[in-house]
Amino acid sequence: MAVDYAVIVVYLAGMLAMGWWGMRRAKSKSEFLVAGRRLGPSMYSGTMAAIVLGGASTIGGVGLGYKYGLSGAWMVFAIGLGLLALSIFFSARIARLKVYTVSEMLDLRYGGRAGLITGVVMWAYTLMLAVTSTIAYATIFDVLFDMNRTVAIVLGGSIVVAYSTLGGMWSITLTDMVQFVVKTIGVLLLLLPIAVVKAGGFAEMKAQLPTEYFAPFGIGGETIFTYVLIYTFGMLIGQDIWQRVFTARDDKVARWGGTVAGTYCLAYALAGAVIGTAAKVLYPNLANADDAFATIVKDELPLGVRGLVLAAALAAVMSTSSGALIACATVANNDIWQRLRGAVTRRADGEAHDEVKGNRMFILVMGIAVIGIAIALNNVVEALTVAYNLLVGGLLVPILGGLLWRRGTVYGALSSVVVGGVAVITLMWKFGILANEPIYYGLLASLVTYVVVSLATRPTDEAILANWRERLAGRAPEAEQRTAQEPVPATP
Repeated sequence: MAVDYAVIVVYLAGMLAMGWWGMRRAKSKSEFLVAGRRLGPSMYSGTMAAIVLGGASTIGGVGLGYKYGLSGAWMVFAIGLGLLALSIFFSARIARLKVYTVSEMLDLRYGGRAGLITGVVMWAYTLMLAVTSTIAYATIFDVLFDMNRTVAIVLGGSIVVAYSTLGGMWSITLTDMVQFVVKTIGVLLLLLPIAVVKAGGFAEMKAQLPTEYFAPFGIGGETIFTYVLIYTFGMLIGQDIWQRVFTARDDKVARWGGTVAGTYCLAYALAGAVIGTAAKVLYPNLANADDAFATIVKDELPLGVRGLVLAAALAAVMSTSSGALIACATVANNDIWQRLRGAVTRRADGEAHDEVKGNRMFILVMGIAVIGIAIALNNVVEALTVAYNLLVGGLLVPILGGLLWRRGTVYGALSSVVVGGVAVITLMWKFGILANEPIYYGLLASLVTYVVVSLATRPTDEAILANWRERLAGRAPEAEQRTAQEPVPATP
């Protein structure tokens, strides 16, 4: 295992080094939170794919393949579909807004009164997403070093908090690009073909397993519909995803770079399902399907390769964890704390230098909180389900309504958030956290409330809509334009 350990140690040291490098570049709020809005297509595509394909997509995707066969790809496939829809239909408009958070977009669209309550909901979602990603370190470090769960969470979480705090989005972008390369090599180019060969090839896999393992809809139509509803629509509105859109150099990069990343996700989904199916042939009696990834890596891969593939799993977890962490801290600072505190103190150039220190402090505080909650929490699936149910049930309708329906009003948006959120929580209490009914009926209640209240209240002021149209056209405030024109080279 010494070779495998060396690969992991070098990888983790590299993450910290990139955090230090990113700190030297993040000199303004724009640089720290959205990488100066300068990412080119190759770096944007890689980092976007890295953040959406986390531990759930890698370890969980293989587990679903072990349990259901090729149709186990649908969860990650739904994530890819959501990223494609976001990139093709919405990303260009989102990038042109030149904001930092989803709540700022809602304030622009509805007139400055929707941000705080939506910020609280988005903060809860990003916090739980960061927590569940951090818990996954325990699984990986247990395979690597037979490490105590708490120590594993503290070790993995501390590394992510360190490089995220140091350089903000620049550090996260650099590390995510490395993580994207490591995941591509480790999972797609190494583990996938080795797993298929070890299982005897596709012909042997078909001979050993029931026919439904190779049926495209074997997991069930209702399950697929729920995945699309939660994950596809969740991709459209999550702060962690939008914050990556804000890093694009321009709207073309956001659209086409995101389309490439979404297509990559579809391939990754199929690869995970095939690896899980191969693991079912090799280890037909595993007690827990989520152990399939670790088991096949531990038992079937040669030295060095095993370390690289485990580094790929670690990369998947770290990319999602760091993206969720900076999103959580950004929302906590900009959408909640600053609104409660009052106006942000700015320098004459419009970009307060001490805002970097403030956002860095929020990442550190949120990171420590995430590690503490991760140590105390046991049921990851339930926590993530609550987060996504609140996100989609409470925020999907007012966000998409604001982008697509001119007649939507601030009262319709606020009512929709409250009714959808309360409905989801109530129905989870009644039917159970993992039931499908909460998201179905919660989303329906949110939609009906938004339409009815919007039609029953005064239309949004024309001046607000005019400013909204200006921002959608790419005419951002002068200070933001100056920041975007600073003479720093764009990235590839």
